[in-house]
Amino acid sequence: MPLLTARAKIFIGTWNVRTMWETGKTSQIAMEMRRYNLPVLGISETHWTQAGQKRLATGEMLLFSGHEEDNAPHTQGVALMLSKVARNALVGWESHGSRIIKASFKTKKEGILMNIIQCYAPTNDSNDDIKDQFYERLQSVIEKCPRKDLTILMGDLNAKVGIDNTGYEDIMGRHGLGERNENGERLANLCAFNKLVIRGTIFPHKRIHKATWISPDHTTENQIVHICINKTFR
Repeated sequence: MPLLTARAKIFIGTWNVRTMWETGKTSQIAMEMRRYNLPVLGISETHWTQAGQKRLATGEMLLFSGHEEDNAPHTQGVALMLSKVARNALVGWESHGSRIIKASFKTKKEGILMNIIQCYAPTNDSNDDIKDQFYERLQSVIEKCPRKDLTILMGDLNAKVGIDNTGYEDIMGRHGLGERNENGERLANLCAFNKLVIRGTIFPHKRIHKATWISPDHTTENQIVHICINKTFR
């Protein structure tokens, strides 16, 4: 059964859960996913190690990717949680370490897949080598997705793209938040090179709906979680 059809809308989400290394956390996330009727939920900071898949008692499937070394730390980690419908449409998936996971799904259009790439990017103050390594790996994953496919890049990209879209008019609007930082520059360049549109910047939203991170004292708001889609399907 295809995940995407011409007549039906689907909603996907992405969530930094801070950890899944707690009893009951997986079930809680699955319950939220059902509450919002999401066929696919991207998850950042699972803190799980290794890569694999797990079938939940409620029918969802969890694809996960983390540090692969023996005695690896319980940090980072990404996952995709699939509803029964998404599970049945799954063609295949790939683990790309503790920061990137990709899954491909059948659509109603023969020969066209929907590729979903979930990420957890290094923070803006990480050293350049770590950021270079992440973006090089991400680029290699994106460029293997055929241009005819529907490709969605999403997750906690730790990137502020801001409101100034000068030079990036093709891939972002002026409805972001704040000023672009270095990670935002990297993301904008990646999207421009791969013709991916940063969706959260295209249409006006209330400020409260733009912020994806709020400081504990509620004085700072950032938009660092993004969903990007290739221009053909924007």
